[in-house]
Amino acid sequence: MTTGSVSPRRADTRRNHERILATAAKSLAGSGEVSFNAIAKQAEVGVGTVYRHFPTPEALILAVYEREVRQLVDIVPILLEKHSPEQAFRKWTTDHLAHYMMTKRGLADALRAVTSSRGELPAGAYEAMVGAVFTLLKANVDAGTVRSDLKPETVLRGLGGLLYLDPNGEWRRDVADLLDLLWRGMGTCRS
Repeated sequence: MTTGSVSPRRADTRRNHERILATAAKSLAGSGEVSFNAIAKQAEVGVGTVYRHFPTPEALILAVYEREVRQLVDIVPILLEKHSPEQAFRKWTTDHLAHYMMTKRGLADALRAVTSSRGELPAGAYEAMVGAVFTLLKANVDAGTVRSDLKPETVLRGLGGLLYLDPNGEWRRDVADLLDLLWRGMGTCRS
């Protein structure tokens, strides 16, 4: 009979997995390269542990990408609980999506290399992002702040302009400008 507790070894395995992913994400954001030895050292695990969790650099890069997308998706319900639908959309875009896009240029380069050798990115990640935008749009449609005919894929494409932000510049102002432009286009018709 199990008590529902997690064995210390399994908990340690999960912690190592998360430390490896977090370290790899930082490495990819900076250099766009994956060095299992450097990641193991920074994550304070053995290089064999990195290989046990991620047998290839491609597997690690895709896992980092999926982790980052999952974090972007998982924050949406929390933002909608704490803020009005419009504020949730703006906070998600500014504090989460823009930050992700600015700091993940190295990850984007690594993903391009992976997808050129393996095909496309996992469809589930894109679908999850579309789902996050759909949830934010639906809340805003229900609140009467945006049109009901908006497609989340189109809005996500519009937010693609965040890739061009300069993390060393006035990026918050630039995000606000882009959001204001999108918001006017997404808004309900006003006389």
